[in-house]
Amino acid sequence: MLYSIIYLEINLFCVLLLVIIRVKTLGLSRMVAQVNFSMAVDSTALFFIADTVWVLTENNFLPYSKFVILASKDVYFLASSIMCYFWFVYFEYLQDSPFVKNKRRMWSSTLFVWVQLILIITNHFTNILYYVDADNVYHRGPLFILLYLFSYAYVLVTCSRALVGSFQKENAAKKPLLIRLALFPVAPAIGGLIQFFVPRLPVICGMLALSTLIIYLDALEQMISIDPLTRLNNRKQLMFHYDQRIKDNDDHIPVYLLMIDANRFKSINDTYGHVEGDAALIRVADALKHGCGKLKRRANIARYGGDEFVILAKAENDRIIEELIADIRAHLKELNEAAKAPYELTISIGVAHTDGQEEPPFKQLAEEADKKLYEEKARLK
Repeated sequence: MLYSIIYLEINLFCVLLLVIIRVKTLGLSRMVAQVNFSMAVDSTALFFIADTVWVLTENNFLPYSKFVILASKDVYFLASSIMCYFWFVYFEYLQDSPFVKNKRRMWSSTLFVWVQLILIITNHFTNILYYVDADNVYHRGPLFILLYLFSYAYVLVTCSRALVGSFQKENAAKKPLLIRLALFPVAPAIGGLIQFFVPRLPVICGMLALSTLIIYLDALEQMISIDPLTRLNNRKQLMFHYDQRIKDNDDHIPVYLLMIDANRFKSINDTYGHVEGDAALIRVADALKHGCGKLKRRANIARYGGDEFVILAKAENDRIIEELIADIRAHLKELNEAAKAPYELTISIGVAHTDGQEEPPFKQLAEEADKKLYEEKARLK
């Protein structure tokens, strides 16, 4: 009885935590990624509830019923598969994976969920996964391990991709996010292994709830500090970065501020519509990420407002920044040609930098770069 009460308290706390997260995300964002996050949280809560019902029934805290035992296990393992699938999709969106842009691949990726569903249904006739014997004792079947393999394959794939991506130079700007995604399954996996060998030890729900909370807090931070269109930092985060990191310039390396503006952007919006204008801004952002990914030191890239962007980067000399600018422009041209855009997409860039000793206020540095930016735009007219 005491064991059941402790198990109930732990799982109810985990469910309550998920309910709070779910309520807090309502209306926060209607982006597809956040919809998948909500579905992952819902299926995780269902997973916890099914686990609780099974334990309480098995330990006679609730009236014992063979039907309830099997039904709770059916829901538990199906919810596990659905939960892992939606975490998989959500993580792929966060990684800007081309996978989520292909509907056929998205549908095909549900295969393991359907296979799991079929196995669970047929298990009532074959007992290959789990069963309750004539003495009303629950047992695992000979193919029980498939329930774990089909579910955890989703998380293993996406987290492995995040881990590999975190070492790639072009992902330097989002490396911290990729590392957090790669580490997401560590705690639940440890809990799952423990509970696989010691089924009566209630650890997996707590570990999973903790990991979900961490991902939720990270998503909240992303919404507060990230521009939803370009996935770059917003102005607030840029200012924070300058005040907290750049001004404490202990290595005395010059700080360069690049003010970037899309040329003739208004005419793109007016002629081709705002959807095409957004696509153009995304291409500019991708070019900036690509260029900064090659820098030796991590740069901070932000959407400053409208069609203006800012890069903050440390560099020993002007040559490094000149190479960065050339690379950005070349890659932007390639992206525009690949998109077969019916217009030329170019950018103007103004550069200002510190001397590596005393750092001026951000506003002063931004005004100097902005002045040079409009000098360049004037030359294009």
